[in-house]
Parts: sequence; C-alpha cells; structure tokens
Amino acid sequence: MGPKIRKQRRRLGLTLDELSGRTGISKPYLSLIETGRVPNPPSDEKIRRLEQTLGFTSGELLMEAHLHRTPRDVRAAFVKLLANGSSAGDENPEVEARVLSDAVRGFLHEAGEKLGKAMGNAVPVINQPAGGYPRDFSDLSYPARVADQHVACPDLADEQAFAARVQDESMTPKYRQGDIVIFSPALTPRSGDDCFVRFADGQTTFQRIFFESDEQSRVPTIRLQPRNERHRPTVLPCERVAGLYRAVFRYHRVDEE
Repeated sequence: MGPKIRKQRRRLGLTLDELSGRTGISKPYLSLIETGRVPNPPSDEKIRRLEQTLGFTSGELLMEAHLHRTPRDVRAAFVKLLANGSSAGDENPEVEARVLSDAVRGFLHEAGEKLGKAMGNAVPVINQPAGGYPRDFSDLSYPARVADQHVACPDLADEQAFAARVQDESMTPKYRQGDIVIFSPALTPRSGDDCFVRFADGQTTFQRIFFESDEQSRVPTIRLQPRNERHRPTVLPCERVAGLYRAVFRYHRVDEE
C-alpha cells in the first residue's frame, strides 16, 4: 500500500508537506507509511482521508489494509481467489473487473456467514466508539455481517441485522452512552418504536419514531422523538428518510447501574 500511495502522490504533484496539510496526518508518519516501515496499517479514518485526498476509489486502500490484518491462511485463500478471478477475465478489463468484484463480494459474504456461525449469529457493529453519534460506519463498503467488530446475538435470525453504539444522551434513561443496540431491517417499524434512522443525504440518528401528517398539507411526516425530555423532537417529511430499522436488543454494562 505504501508504494501505491507514494506513486499517486507524486503523480498529483503533491509533496509530503502538502499531503500532510490536506489529510491532517503528520509528515513523519506519512513517510513511514510510504516506505512500509509501520508495523500495522493506519487506522481506517486515516486511510479514508488518504483515499479521498489522493483520488483513490472508495475502499481501495481500506480493503488492502483489512486484508493485511487478516491471518495468513485467510489472506492466502483470498489472494488465490483473486488470482483465479483475474485469469477468468480473458484479458477483457471490464469482464475482469466484474469477476474480481464478484469474487470479493463472495469471499466476504462467505467469511461473514462463517463468522456468524462461529459466534452464534454475529452482528456487525457499524460505528466506531468516537465522539458524536453515529460516526465512521464500516458497513458502507462491505456486504452485510462483515465489519471491524461484532457482537453475538443467538436469538436473532435476521441476516441483515446490525448494531451501533449509543454515543450521546438523547435516548436516556432507557439507553445510556456506550450501550450497543442491535437493529433488525427485517421488522416493520411502527409508531413508538426506537429506530435507527438513515436520512436520504446519508446522515443517521437513533430516535423514537412516530408516523404523522402535516395538518395543513396532509403530507406524511415522521416525528423523531428523543427519550431524554431535555431534547426537542424533530418533524420532517417522510421523503427525507431513506431507512428505518427497529431496535430489538440492547447490550449495556451492569456494573454501571
């Protein structure tokens, strides 16, 4: 990954100082990355900054970093799979790209299924435990059930289920900061349900939802109601919401009761 980053940086005519200024990554650390002298790949957040700044395809560097973190036997199987997919392309770039893409998706899907069986229905945790809620979703570049971290949920049969950490106090007292909540896309959301809400612009939130309509225009609306009484509700047209996913399980620390 290091030589690829250096080649792209030079192709764009950027110095290490300029790349550091645009990504917020220190110049010495960038130098270590380019020369392959870091023991482990940079964090996902830093890799995403490099992808965006240097014009890489979204997930291109991230895939290499994740592959580097996998055990050697899994990595060898994946490399072999890619080699077989490449040879099946018959020297046609479009066919080869499609074959490789299908091979990657198949590999990750199979890996996710095996992980799920091993952990007892492993559910991917799709946001990192950083400030703000939610942030750095890792489900956007992978098939369902594949993420950086998972939690076991034996009683849940939904293969599309995912989990996210609560990062603020808008849903207290029922949910506390640090809780992990599992959501099931297979269930139909109802008024009064606690739901993971994904907006059409890509933003997300975790709120209690109520289906309503504007009294004057009769336009269908959704009221997002925090459980914390100090937070005000938000009412918006249904068309601004791209997805609603019901909360079904919650993990929290019992020693903090």
